Amino acid sequence: MSVSTTKPALADLLVTMATGAAGEAGRQLWAALSGLVRRRPAEGEAPEPATGEAELVSLAEAPHDVARARALETGQGDTSNTISGGTQHGPVLQGRDFSGITFNDPGPRCR
Repeated sequence: MSVSTTKPALADLLVTMATGAAGEAGRQLWAALSGLVRRRPAEGEAPEPATGEAELVSLAEAPHDVARARALETGQGDTSNTISGGTQHGPVLQGRDFSGITFNDPGPRCR
């Protein structure tokens, strides 16, 4: 299985979120994206690269501007994830730039 993201689709999604065209779900996604962009590292974490704050504000000021949405796209290019060969036992994540993920943590137990 291989998954790739394309930049035009991401720019369209950003415009949809910024304009509120996706209704409440879009507003929630925009709020979540804004929170991620503005997130500051916790004590002891390595500083993050440039946050995209200026690009986020710029798109919020002109939410229909696809060029501003493209400026907010993050990363160094497309993402391609491939899982092959056999059966996977355990969590499989597809994406990029993950941090703060813990596996094998049973979490709180219900009684």
